[in-house]
Amino acid sequence: MRFQLISDNTDTLVGMRLAGIAGTIARSEDEVRKALLDAVAMEDVAIVLITEGLVEKCKDLVYELKMKCHKPLIVEIPSGKSGSRKKDSITRYVRDAIGLKV
Repeated sequence: MRFQLISDNTDTLVGMRLAGIAGTIARSEDEVRKALLDAVAMEDVAIVLITEGLVEKCKDLVYELKMKCHKPLIVEIPSGKSGSRKKDSITRYVRDAIGLKV
C-alpha cells in the first residue's frame, strides 16, 4: 500500500516527500486529469492525496472516480497556501480519512 500526492504547491510536495510520500506537481486542468488517472492506474497506490485547489479544477473527474473506483481512496487535503486552516490540518485530514497517524 502506498500514497500518491497530486499538488499545486511545491512546499506541500517537499513536505510529503520527507514523510515518504511520492507525488507530482500539476497546475493546469489537463495536468491534474493526467496525474489523477495515472495514480488511479497504479496497482500499488491505495490512497491519493490531492490538494483542494486542484479538486476545484476538475471536480467532475474527482467525484466520478470517488463514486466508481473502490481503489484508491481519494482524499482532498488543504493546499499549503490556504490561510484559513491550521498548520496541522493535512495530518488531521489524513488521520480522519484513513485512521492512521502520519
